[in-house]
Amino acid sequence: MGIRDELQSELAAAFDADDELADAVKAFTGSYVIEGDIDPVTEESTSETITYSGRGVLSRYKLNRIDGVNILHGDLKLTALVNEVTDKPKVDHIITAPDLVTGGQQRYKVITAGTDPAQATYSIQLRRA
Repeated sequence: MGIRDELQSELAAAFDADDELADAVKAFTGSYVIEGDIDPVTEESTSETITYSGRGVLSRYKLNRIDGVNILHGDLKLTALVNEVTDKPKVDHIITAPDLVTGGQQRYKVITAGTDPAQATYSIQLRRA
């Protein structure tokens, strides 16, 4: 078993364990539009919206990380297991996840998305859409 498999296995167990992260883990959905052709006569588009899902932990950035340029007050960090996300999150995708205060569904725009060196987890910066 490689380090990536081991990390994903241990993090998945922590995501599910009642005494660890289970309360903090939230399901989310992502979406993006694949632009299509526009019929000039009917003005209808063949654009298609692709949706995907996953689970992760939402958190706020520490105050000393908020610089007002790259990270704004209100931005969130989503940490998700690569093997539990059904598509690859990218900049400008829309993520719908529970609001940390109200618990209601909130739409966020992906500002940055990357993986750790072992490619076991995504680290995604979100901003309200």
